Amino acid sequence: MLFKLILKNIFRARLRSALTLLGLVVAVVAFGLLRTVVDAWYAGSDAASGNRLITRNAISLTFTLPTYYRERVKGVDGVSLISMSNWFGGIYQEPKNFFPQFAVTLPVHFELYPEYVLPPEQMQAMLRDRTGTIVGRAIADQYGWKIGDKIPIQGTIYPGTWEFTVRGIYEGRDEGTLTRQLYFHWDYLNERLKVSFPRAADRTGVLVVGIKDAQRSAEMSQAIDAEFKNSLAETLTETEKAFQLGFVAQSEAIIAAIRIVSFVVIFIILAVVANTMAMAARERISEYATLKALGFAPSFVSRLVIGESIAITLLGALIGIAVSFPVTAAFKSMIGSIFPVFRVSDETLVWQFASMVVVGLLAAIVPAIRSARIKIVDGLRHVA
Repeated sequence: MLFKLILKNIFRARLRSALTLLGLVVAVVAFGLLRTVVDAWYAGSDAASGNRLITRNAISLTFTLPTYYRERVKGVDGVSLISMSNWFGGIYQEPKNFFPQFAVTLPVHFELYPEYVLPPEQMQAMLRDRTGTIVGRAIADQYGWKIGDKIPIQGTIYPGTWEFTVRGIYEGRDEGTLTRQLYFHWDYLNERLKVSFPRAADRTGVLVVGIKDAQRSAEMSQAIDAEFKNSLAETLTETEKAFQLGFVAQSEAIIAAIRIVSFVVIFIILAVVANTMAMAARERISEYATLKALGFAPSFVSRLVIGESIAITLLGALIGIAVSFPVTAAFKSMIGSIFPVFRVSDETLVWQFASMVVVGLLAAIVPAIRSARIKIVDGLRHVA
């Protein structure tokens, strides 16, 4: 009977209930979207492997390292693989078509990243073509690239027009894997630099170091840096996740603001639901008094109020969660390549659902207590 009464009470004031539901849906969608933006900001660091270290110049990323450092890092106990990597930063057709481009050591680089799935025959074709490139599935689909296509990239850091041939398109091991990068031969970049800008040749932006035991990452980072202590180019080695978080930290204030706003949305909708429940409880004082006169305990009345509040918030949560997916997809299509991975995570769904349960409980506490304490005589005298 309690369940039936709750269902009947939800939509007794249809307009008010509909407006409250609309507010709940908007709040759930807004909360989920803001949380998804925060998750997208950390997508790169979350995908980082504990078995990869990044070695860079201790002064700044803008300062490069001599390529012979690679051989010395190879000699450090526990190092399994090592790749050189240079940020290219070119432009495809127009500046808005931004995506990361790297000159890397192949095929070692892809051995370091097993989450990048590339058919062996495509890697072999890449190794045979000095000007070949491997692109991620996301940008291949975005620009309609296919195997054999020519891609002209206008250099910014490295001036000139660089034409690459698509020799491979890699897939992600799962939907959380970034597939918006373009990779080409580090040797090709170095050869052109020797002709056009010799002083920049034989240098690498970072060394991507694969280690055998992730538990020794701190120890090995220190060992690598000790190898180049007091040299002309001292190094800073850190885990790939720490390296990625270094970029995220530059926008920490923005991320913190987004987090705060996401919870402000919840507090606002709490006030809305609390007002709805207070109005509903005032209108039904005589009904609650009648129930008590018929022998129902005060706890039954309080459960009725709390159940109605939770029922309406859960209904809003379920609709809001369902709407979150198409809204997120539409938002992703509008922002383009700003966030390579932009999807509603399981954690966000839990937050959305749990927050509405909490809102339902908090909004009903005061009305439930007042309704349970109403005296029968006073309640029967009340005129809604």
